[in-house]
Amino acid sequence: MKKQIAVIGLEMHCELISNSKVFSSAKNEYNETPNSNIVPLDLALPGTLPVVNKKCVGDALKMSMILNCKMPEYMYFDRKNYYYPDLPKGYQITQMTEPVGIDGEIEIEVDEKLIPVKIHDIHLEEDTANLDHYFDTTTIDYNRAGVPLLELVTEPAFHSASEAVAFIEHIINIYRYTGISDADTKRGQVRCDVNVSIMDEDATEFGTKVEVKGVNSISGVFDTINYEIKRQTELKSQGKYNEVEQETRRWDEEKQITIRMRSKVDAIDYKYFVEPNIPKFKIDANWIEDLKKSIPRLHLERKYDYINNYGLSNYDAGVLVKDINIANYFEECLELNIDAKMAANWITTQILGYINKAEISINDLFFTPKRLADLINLINKGTISSKQAKDIFMKVIENKKEVMEFVSKDNAQISDSEELTKIIDSIIGNNPDNVEAYKNGKTNLFDFFVGQVMKETKGKANPVLTKEILNKKLN
Repeated sequence: MKKQIAVIGLEMHCELISNSKVFSSAKNEYNETPNSNIVPLDLALPGTLPVVNKKCVGDALKMSMILNCKMPEYMYFDRKNYYYPDLPKGYQITQMTEPVGIDGEIEIEVDEKLIPVKIHDIHLEEDTANLDHYFDTTTIDYNRAGVPLLELVTEPAFHSASEAVAFIEHIINIYRYTGISDADTKRGQVRCDVNVSIMDEDATEFGTKVEVKGVNSISGVFDTINYEIKRQTELKSQGKYNEVEQETRRWDEEKQITIRMRSKVDAIDYKYFVEPNIPKFKIDANWIEDLKKSIPRLHLERKYDYINNYGLSNYDAGVLVKDINIANYFEECLELNIDAKMAANWITTQILGYINKAEISINDLFFTPKRLADLINLINKGTISSKQAKDIFMKVIENKKEVMEFVSKDNAQISDSEELTKIIDSIIGNNPDNVEAYKNGKTNLFDFFVGQVMKETKGKANPVLTKEILNKKLN
């Protein structure tokens, strides 16, 4: 049997951050109380008219720039007509005539390699209401109706679940870095439709496409793709080419399978037409320039900067750029001339360990980059040991005091070579048998002498200097 290749495309929906909804004045915020963030427009009451949220349009344009898309001269909105209980107007305001961006391309990292991903389009639209299905009834929560939504449609650009997930994580990072969206999958702010087909390696046409709707977690996307690849490949291996039907399915998280919803032989005719209640408007060139200047350095650019210019490992750089606040903390450390590797080590171990346990943002951490600079400076001078530094780190946070308030002569590290030499000479003089044994080849006794120095100094001896002096004395 010929080798099979998976071909995967994504339609990624993400809710945007804004004070109000995309076409109404209702609050755009997460609220567990149903139907509390609504105004008459969200319920499609007669006499209500949509008004465009400028911030949402600006954020859509920013994403279009980041994805290297072609942008329109004029902004249009369209009506997508279909009936479903979660759509109060009987149509969705979206973009079809002139999406905010088309024909884009972006590079993502997969297994430490960069691969290009072509973007079909990105468009701004309104979200639907939320349906909750119970045993014998269904309720509607209109809080989500009208929430600003960006839909990003890729070309069939991926060949594995890992590539598709890497793309989603990449885009989520962009949303968070730019402040366009929190992209919180736990709150349903990111949802994906996944298109999967299988083709022979030497074929010139794609196989039959199966669409899996509304997958609402990254792990769900990964499992959906792998399940569909396995299901379709098995059908083809049995010679049942006609059994891979063009259809719409859904992912069942509990059973870990996709389930058929309906056939999809022809595209649905949504009878699009330009939204008559929102006149087209020209996109101002000066506004575009201002939006472009507001885009921060994104995670992938920072990651390669940290690796290539500061000598960090791929792993450490990856950890630092997962959160823009952590990346900004690290860059503030660099501005204070902290050694990049030392700063990265402290952030990825002590600091991240603490904030994850405390469930706080690094922005709320009392231990600022300036305090980290003070602590590392004491380590480099030999005033305190690494172990003492970790103790001081915790004391600074717990007591909300400065680093120097926990450093005194009593707990300072002994880094005076003359003082250490006297202590070491005394220990060597009191252990002639062990000195002789060491010189006769029992080199593991070196650690014994280090231990004796630490015991004598109550752990305050500079360990590096101690080993240097002992090495000279014993050898």
